Amino acid sequence: MGILLLGAVLRRCGIDVSYVDCLDRFHPRAPFALTGIRLGRGPYLKTWIPKPVGLEDVPRRFSRYGICPDWFREDLLRLSPPDLILVTSVMTYWWTGVYETILVLKEVFPATPVVLGGIYATLCTEHARQRSGADRILTGPGETHILNLAAELTGRSLESLRAQSGLDPYNLNTWPYPALDLYRKIPYVPLLTSVGCPFTCSYCASHALSPKRMQRSPETVVQEIRHWHMAHGVADFVLYDDAFLIDAPHHAVPILERTIRMGLPIRFHTPNALHIRQITRSVARLLKQAGFHTIRLGLETAGVENRERLDHKVTLEEFSRTAAYLLEAGFTREQVGAYLLVGLPEQDLASVESSINTVRSCGIRPIPAYYSPIPQTPLWKAAIRSSRYPLESDPIFSNNTIMPCQKTPFSWERITKIKQWTST
Repeated sequence: MGILLLGAVLRRCGIDVSYVDCLDRFHPRAPFALTGIRLGRGPYLKTWIPKPVGLEDVPRRFSRYGICPDWFREDLLRLSPPDLILVTSVMTYWWTGVYETILVLKEVFPATPVVLGGIYATLCTEHARQRSGADRILTGPGETHILNLAAELTGRSLESLRAQSGLDPYNLNTWPYPALDLYRKIPYVPLLTSVGCPFTCSYCASHALSPKRMQRSPETVVQEIRHWHMAHGVADFVLYDDAFLIDAPHHAVPILERTIRMGLPIRFHTPNALHIRQITRSVARLLKQAGFHTIRLGLETAGVENRERLDHKVTLEEFSRTAAYLLEAGFTREQVGAYLLVGLPEQDLASVESSINTVRSCGIRPIPAYYSPIPQTPLWKAAIRSSRYPLESDPIFSNNTIMPCQKTPFSWERITKIKQWTST
């Protein structure tokens, strides 16, 4: 959503914006089977490609996600040559896709500077400078950079652009709605009601990506929900907050109450997980009444010995109570799931099985969240020590599907067993 927010800011400044989505499920040349809606989750188009050096031992195919390079070239050739190209990035271990994207951009528009931002650029800045092919790397929230870029592009003063855009990077109520109309279709709306997180969990990079904790006013959130539903017929909203329920009486609760009063036929989904401790009996009821259909909880592990080194967000007693509140409010087992981190440094398989059983005993679904080592997090050094791959040499070794922090002797049967435990 970040790059579409930046596009909306540039539009406010009177700058023409075009957008190409390299992960476009609705591309005209995509197979029909991929054009359905799964609320922001896969499947993406993918193409099998040779395994990178160092991953030859992995008994899985290696794929590039997204549209084919030839489709990408065709889409670019339909555009007028731009004055500036902004590229975003997500998973650090997908950096080769960023590199290939920039390679094609340089091929089609050799005279246009390319600016790279996003998660990979922020967490692996030096690697991105050396390997991505971008002319410039921006780190941190793009909202703090975008007006400076616009000033460089247009030759206008920063003051005039601030006045025209109305943007204050540190006031979410001044941010425009993301330019989702640039998508071919809007099957769902990614909704952001706050940024940042007050917790400092050892496995999470939230503080590096969003250093300042900020919240929108409940009224502006509800206005945006109404806008997308009334103007575009959108019924599904996916919350991407890191901490939606923090300070719930002044933030989430007013949003939920206003949403209920609107009475619109809409649904909400929480892939980023809700903080368990903040879900009281009354909050659970409000979530149900407001139309929440997919609830994800951030348990991470049920092992007491691991909770102390990972986070301090919740006790098992609080988790059990929250699960009971949600089921009592009318949510089903299929709607409520708890994320459990798998593949942590020095993690024992028995502890994963125990955590799965704990979640099941509370009447909800265990959902494995395979750990990816992330630079600039407290757990990074332990990950390096535990990994059977040289994590510092290349972000590609942080791919969570290879469980990089499980040292040899390592058996791929571990992953199969975990999948079997969570699917039954």
